[in-house]
Amino acid sequence: MKILAFDSTAKAASCAVLDDGRILASYNIDNGLTQSELLLPMAEDILSSLGLKFSDIDAYAVSVGPGSFTGVRIGVSLVKGLAFGRDIPCIEVSTLDALAENLSGLEGILVPCMDARRAQVYNALFSCIGGERKRLTEDRAISLSDLSDELRGYEGQKIYISGDGYSVTRNALEKSGIVTEITPELLINENAASVAKIAYQKYLSGEYVSDKEISPTYLRLPQAERERLEKLKN
Repeated sequence: MKILAFDSTAKAASCAVLDDGRILASYNIDNGLTQSELLLPMAEDILSSLGLKFSDIDAYAVSVGPGSFTGVRIGVSLVKGLAFGRDIPCIEVSTLDALAENLSGLEGILVPCMDARRAQVYNALFSCIGGERKRLTEDRAISLSDLSDELRGYEGQKIYISGDGYSVTRNALEKSGIVTEITPELLINENAASVAKIAYQKYLSGEYVSDKEISPTYLRLPQAERERLEKLKN
């Protein structure tokens, strides 16, 4: 069971190949180029290095958000194109689930955060005890002040942050008197290997869709649309 997974929800582009639960290869690039320029060549390179072709892939997985509106659309559109006409399973993975998977080897409260601007983050909370990860909240857009208040309820437990909102969240929490742990650098950013691991479990549970059904998760409207609606109110 080979899964080709992608993550393009922040600045970096990432792809990975998993076979029956084992990561065969993972490829991450953050060099300023757009994900639309990077993802397909990266996938071609990673498959070539493994001696595989796209026709060898049994399912596609992609981080469907929340995150950068453009990045999310690019990843979802790529999977739609690769899966088109092949009747191949497509697996939607929450960016926040994948970011929590990055931290699954750590004990404590896991706080994946994507920067939503305007002192907000896209976030969910998880706990991890004995290697077992448990979701504590749904994915949501939340203000940093509200997140700080919520995390006061976990005082005494180690708190680990991941995602492109790492710095802004850590600074805000510590200004509120909430101590957080330093997350190892390699575990902070989005990683398609984590997307692939979650996708494999979802596939085994029958949680997959067709190329026509796969869609982004934004949690809130793009800024341009919010501004348009505000003008209509006035």
